[in-house]
Amino acid sequence: MPELPEVETVVRTLEHQIKNQEITDVEVLWNRIIASDLDEFKTRIIGQHFREFKRRGKYLIFVLDDYILISHLRMEGKFFHEEKMKDTNKHMHVIFTLGSGKQLRYHDTRKFGRMELVPLDYDLVHFKGLGPEPWDEEFNKEYCYSELKKRSGPIKGALLDQSFVAGVGNIYADEICFAIGVDPRKSCKKMTKKNAEDLVEATKTILEHAISLGGTTIRSYTSSLGVTGRFQLEVKVHGKEHERCPRCNNEIKKIRVATRGTYYCPHCQKR
Repeated sequence: MPELPEVETVVRTLEHQIKNQEITDVEVLWNRIIASDLDEFKTRIIGQHFREFKRRGKYLIFVLDDYILISHLRMEGKFFHEEKMKDTNKHMHVIFTLGSGKQLRYHDTRKFGRMELVPLDYDLVHFKGLGPEPWDEEFNKEYCYSELKKRSGPIKGALLDQSFVAGVGNIYADEICFAIGVDPRKSCKKMTKKNAEDLVEATKTILEHAISLGGTTIRSYTSSLGVTGRFQLEVKVHGKEHERCPRCNNEIKKIRVATRGTYYCPHCQKR
């Protein structure tokens, strides 16, 4: 699933490619992709322009003239900006025709992605119960320490919980735990103030670096807009089972934590 850096890459790329473009037509080929009323969606979105491009957690936020279009890519969602005459395929489920003559096509092999149209004054701060963004002032060591003390599960589970911090997924949770030298199974209640401070800094640093490299291209993720992530060349532990830890040269292990495949170094990351 695309995580914060990948979604941010898509948002920035689309802003460069389709900003101020008018939506002259829309074709919905798989109705369930649209979470709001389908007929209203089609009627209201035609004639709107893509004015601003934002992100909230793993959600893409397109600010139009009179509405906000919210899109979640889920597992396999991708956007393609292509010529109208180029052939489509069975996995193209929503097609926006633009004033430029090109099309913005939403491709989703598993059909898990969702889009909805909401008012301009829609509350995005508390949207879907999302917690603070990693760069919000609220996401600080005091907040982390206080919130973690309320939880009994593993620290990796907290990082994956979008109500704790928005945008972190499996890849970056592994990398954050490695960066702060904490076993991903460590109980949230046992996280120290120093752990909390390190977690805040590591989260920001790792995500900022991943964004600068266009995200992580692993398995099926790609921005599909002429940008390929390069952060996968710099991951320390994720996906590196049986390889050597870059810090101590011991073997990286794979376990399951919070139902997710998890990579860590038993020597560097103490429980």
